[in-house]
Amino acid sequence: MNLKKYIGDKTFYKTALAVAIPLMFQQLITSSVNLIDNLMVGQLGDAALGGVAAVNRYYMIATFGTNGILAAAAIFIAQYFGAKNLLKTKETFRFSILCAFAIMVPFALVGLNFPETIVRFFTDDAAILKEGAAYMKIAGFTFFPMALSLSINNAFRACGETKKPLVIGILTALCNTVLNYVLIFGHFGAPAMRVQGAALATLIARIFEMVTLLVVLKKSDMPFKSRVRNLFKFPFELAQRVLVKAAPLAVNEVLWSFGMATLFKFYSTRGPEVMSGYSISSTTSDIFFVLFGGMAVASNVLISQELGANHLDEARNNGYRLLGFSTMLSLIFGLGMFGASFVVPGLYNVSDAAREVAVTVLRIQSCMFWIYMFTCMCYFILRAGGDTKNTLLMDSVYMWTVNLPLVGLCTYLTDFPIVGLYLVGQLTDLIKLFISYKMVRKEKWVRNLTTTGE
Repeated sequence: MNLKKYIGDKTFYKTALAVAIPLMFQQLITSSVNLIDNLMVGQLGDAALGGVAAVNRYYMIATFGTNGILAAAAIFIAQYFGAKNLLKTKETFRFSILCAFAIMVPFALVGLNFPETIVRFFTDDAAILKEGAAYMKIAGFTFFPMALSLSINNAFRACGETKKPLVIGILTALCNTVLNYVLIFGHFGAPAMRVQGAALATLIARIFEMVTLLVVLKKSDMPFKSRVRNLFKFPFELAQRVLVKAAPLAVNEVLWSFGMATLFKFYSTRGPEVMSGYSISSTTSDIFFVLFGGMAVASNVLISQELGANHLDEARNNGYRLLGFSTMLSLIFGLGMFGASFVVPGLYNVSDAAREVAVTVLRIQSCMFWIYMFTCMCYFILRAGGDTKNTLLMDSVYMWTVNLPLVGLCTYLTDFPIVGLYLVGQLTDLIKLFISYKMVRKEKWVRNLTTTGE
């Protein structure tokens, strides 16, 4: 193996960090705030934390499905922007907004009308059902502002603008935290709304985010900015091309997130304390998984934009350099996650069993972190060049044909404790690593979508 191709020069690292750090910092702020929010909900006990965790799994399916389509749109926005085709950049952005609402609205309607059914998918515990349904009845409205916010943020990043989303993301996170403190516990004369207060705080923060993004976009000179009256103006041929690329990504994201929700259901069979413990570990690990978001936006700028400019060799080289760089960074982040396992779970007002689950899961994740990052970077590289079919195969298809059946069998046919179940699921990523790397080496992703018509 020629290790030199995985190492870049100072200019490469400077460019990669310049586009990755703002998003990583934004996600770090958001994840840290989510951790604080989770700690607040955690003060209400295992049932409240478990109920909110169940709803968040449903929320994740909608968000990831939307991001799947938006990721495909980002490929075209980035490549058209690189090719300086501003008309196509605007048209792609407009179409991406409609796609986001097409996914988010049905999820919102189902969540608002059948909240208990959604929570019951994960557990039959009466206390968790009550808390989760109460949370969903308000949180379900957040899907509407999120559809527009995700679309605008996606377009900003596809064009290499990460500072504006960073500032707005920080303000939104701070708004959410303050409102959580006030509404959950009833400070400053407000009623103590418990989990409903957490849901209302999230809704208000998401509306604030949407409005702020619209104001900033209106005052900016971003190449994708369009008038509302032109929202439905885009050629059918462009919509068709985006959907061809988006379909595998959207299907992948929905299947993957639903697969993660199914894994959560499997794990929850080992007791209600597993739901709250797993929620603690997920919220804590999100602080370190910000690396993934940073590398995703770096791949848009260093691979997709170079492909759009027809700099195929440079794009190819950047792909391998990002693979090496992200793996190196993942070792550092993994150490940080391991250290966090000694501190964060102890801050929660939950049962000892739930705390033990959180500690164990975090330590397993920290050891596997470099494997997650390597595999995910392969996914970003394939996606940046529009190779969405292979991303579907390596991600959700693998999960539903290997990971889920194996964990499901162990769940219902053995008496493995939660640690055993979790290890079974995570170790399948070793096989996935070799498959994903082989797909990258085929280099089907090295192509210019703005000229090939694909």
